[in-house]
Amino acid sequence: MQRPRTPALLLISAALAWSAAGPLRAAEPSPTATDTQPKVLRYAFRIAETGFDPAQISDLYSRIIAGGIFEAPLQYEYLARPVRLQPATAESLPEVSADFKTLTFRIKPGIYFNDDPAFEGKKRELTAADYIYSIKRHFDPRWKSPNLYLLENARIPGMNELRREALKNKTPFDYQRAVPGLTLLDRYSFQVRTETGDPRFINQFADPSTLGAVAREVVERYGDKIMDHPVGTGAWALSEWRRSSRMVLSPNPNYREVRYEEQPPAENTRMVEQAARLQGRKLPMIDRVEIAIIEEHQPRWLSFLRQEADLMDEVPNEYAPIALPNNKLAPNLSKLGLQMVRYARADVAISYFNMEDPVVGGYTPEKIALRRAISLAIDVDKEIRLPRRGQAIASQGPISPGVFGYDASLKTTMSEHDLARAKALLDLYGYVDRDGDGWRDQPDGSPLTIEYSTEQDGEKRALAELWQKAMDAIQLRIKFRHAKWPENLKASTAGKLQMWGVGWSAASPDGDTFLALGYGPNKGQSNKARFDLPAYNALYEAQKKLPNGPERLALMTEAQKLLAVYMPIKMHVHRVYTDLAQPWVVGYDRNVFVRAPWQYLDIDTERLRAASGKP
Repeated sequence: MQRPRTPALLLISAALAWSAAGPLRAAEPSPTATDTQPKVLRYAFRIAETGFDPAQISDLYSRIIAGGIFEAPLQYEYLARPVRLQPATAESLPEVSADFKTLTFRIKPGIYFNDDPAFEGKKRELTAADYIYSIKRHFDPRWKSPNLYLLENARIPGMNELRREALKNKTPFDYQRAVPGLTLLDRYSFQVRTETGDPRFINQFADPSTLGAVAREVVERYGDKIMDHPVGTGAWALSEWRRSSRMVLSPNPNYREVRYEEQPPAENTRMVEQAARLQGRKLPMIDRVEIAIIEEHQPRWLSFLRQEADLMDEVPNEYAPIALPNNKLAPNLSKLGLQMVRYARADVAISYFNMEDPVVGGYTPEKIALRRAISLAIDVDKEIRLPRRGQAIASQGPISPGVFGYDASLKTTMSEHDLARAKALLDLYGYVDRDGDGWRDQPDGSPLTIEYSTEQDGEKRALAELWQKAMDAIQLRIKFRHAKWPENLKASTAGKLQMWGVGWSAASPDGDTFLALGYGPNKGQSNKARFDLPAYNALYEAQKKLPNGPERLALMTEAQKLLAVYMPIKMHVHRVYTDLAQPWVVGYDRNVFVRAPWQYLDIDTERLRAASGKP
């Protein structure tokens, strides 16, 4: 039995009043450098993690944690705008051949993994061989890497063949075999060759949650439990984990000497001042990161207002009208000294159709008509106004603002709402009520039911209500399949969901990651819709080879138009987010391509102590 719920507006109003008067529960003061208690950064995820192995994860929240533990050769500068690459474990940016087919990396000597029993009491240095091993793991069928497509599509000579051999012969993947595309030059240098010559392939080496270095000894020790045992060279180590409940990260004691050197744009006056305070400090500057899983928006929001959390990662949309009137920080919150960071995340919210499903899938005219009618029934403007509270813009295609390939002038049917046209399409292609029960049937007379998979947080429930009303309006039955997000992800990857509403975010500032949602060879990985259209595949492959410019942009735009025609994926919106930080958090800004920025943050202990009311 559900408990009665207090209206959201009353809760938020009361919470704002309470927060203006002082915290409901005094925050535990963080000590100065001379105190014994550590500085702690606390916040919450709204979706549970799945695990922490770079070869097996694809969900955002697992990747955030992995991004703090593992290191790729490169990284994005935290405060640089526009974003730009810089070395991480590499000594410098790689040497890239003129045809973009060969990248040569040199790793800094003296970088060590966090201690683990797999190393038998010895300090384990990072070497070039670790990166070659970590790349190969994505091709090992054992791990079912959801990010394999990122490397497979680059066509690293010898790797696809090695994978096919393991699959064909049902034998363990041969990590020892040398392949032409991956060359160990010496202890600290390695070379990657591709056949595609993708000018943006370098970006893959800045994502620690995919190409972070993993030690072979660790993988062999933990085997199928490797998702539970992340061991990397990054600033952080997982020191406590209660699955789907709580994660604690502590500084990696073997982390090398790294100093704060961030330079924000001059116009970002808040960060210019804060970065000046942090210059030259040894990283990380805090002693612990505590992350809770709070799936419901209301308790997560109230926890922040009570000062039980230091960061509010994504203000829930239902509270935006009061907390962020006209997208400005409410006076109540501004008086408390809260810091607001507003940004467009490089993402797209979608509902995909499983193209292999007998009801909604397929490429025949009537199946295309069904999907397009469903899309036309969805009122995206109402979705933005109501459940999303104005914190989004309508999508015309998958490519989001903030990445190359986005065209603000593009107009497709993705955002159109036209019930009359939707009904006409269904009538024309034989989706009519044949048994007089008020619901449309399939052209062959069999019952027609749409099954939409979703989760049960407040926003998803509100979105489901819009879906119900839209399908009712065109006389299509719809039923909802509710499960937790990790369960839906697993079923989706296996092709077992008919439809699912989900988000997709970019790991680099390029639209290719969004076009990959429809690329045929990516089926079961990024391509959850299992769309496989030769014309689209050809456009995707052609744009991938070109440098950024008008010719590539034109191909990317044509690919987006094809998605609108065949409608394997209903693109809803590109979301706009607002993060809030308590006044004692120093150095927080949002770079959507730096998922775990904790080492760049500090806690102003004097300000925290004053806010807590303790001497």
